[in-house]
Amino acid sequence: MSDKRLLLEVKDLKVHFPVYAGIFQRKIATVKAVDGVSFTMYRGETLGLVGESGCGKTTVGRTIINITKLMFHDAEITGEILYHMPNGEVIDFANLTKKKMRPYRSEVQMIFQDPYSSLNPRMTVQQIIEEPLTIHRPEMSKEDRRKRVLMLLDRVGLQAEQGGRYPHEFSGGQRQRIGIARALATNPDLIICDEPVSALDVSVQAQVINLMLDLQEEFDVNFLFIAHDLSVVEHISTRIAVMYLGHIVEYGGSEQVYFNPTHPYSRALLSAVPQADPDSGRATRTILEGDVPTPLNKPTGCPFRTRCPIARPDCANGFPSFEEKESGHWVACPYVEAGVEA
Repeated sequence: MSDKRLLLEVKDLKVHFPVYAGIFQRKIATVKAVDGVSFTMYRGETLGLVGESGCGKTTVGRTIINITKLMFHDAEITGEILYHMPNGEVIDFANLTKKKMRPYRSEVQMIFQDPYSSLNPRMTVQQIIEEPLTIHRPEMSKEDRRKRVLMLLDRVGLQAEQGGRYPHEFSGGQRQRIGIARALATNPDLIICDEPVSALDVSVQAQVINLMLDLQEEFDVNFLFIAHDLSVVEHISTRIAVMYLGHIVEYGGSEQVYFNPTHPYSRALLSAVPQADPDSGRATRTILEGDVPTPLNKPTGCPFRTRCPIARPDCANGFPSFEEKESGHWVACPYVEAGVEA
């Protein structure tokens, strides 16, 4: 449970990617991948960030850990990413260069979506997990690093002798366990999980999710869990933020958002979750009209209005402000009522 000590504050984060064309590569447009996202994380909790592909949630995660600029040097990033260290110091990651960010990388780690491409195929599992320790814990002896790696392998359910093998010798679920062990190596404060189970079989997904819950308690680590499956996010998260086309449209406790989704997009997202027993499922399924607009040319005002079943003409005037429909449950829509069933 959250102890109400701040861990992370994201304030009005915008990440825009310029589009160039022509012989002289002139800027002709801008992709507004993230367009004014704000949220708060507290220590002892997991925040789920959910939305369909292309909504900007992965960009949010990469920008928090400050690798967006390394991947796209011309990305235009504004806003604040305030990390509250255990000693009370507050660091704005948005303003740090690669060199200045390096001391904090041991505190904030990332688990990537693809377990096949996120591990160096030329390194053994032992070397992969040990590398963060070599970089960020130079005071540790070689023997201490080896013991730490063996302990982490055991915690994620792998054998000590598997440390000498290479990533191609493991299944997808095992590779993701290696990625989790690597993220835990430096005993970080926050781990950003970028769809860590989306590439895995359903049966393996449950194993990895349960493993992460156990490790979270053991290592006292906080998760920002990014996914497109609302049922997976509800299982692991304390609170959930729903994203659509670069904006957060609903924000609240996991049970509030999952069992009582209020925004029309959240209801549609939840209705798409498969039911094991169709006879005991939801009475109706919400079908959205039209396609997701391109971030190159987003609708004015509320970005969901072109597909929204309750849209009004004034929805085009500006992005709606958040309203607290019930305690701790915020929705960016003035035309919904709390308590409406999905």
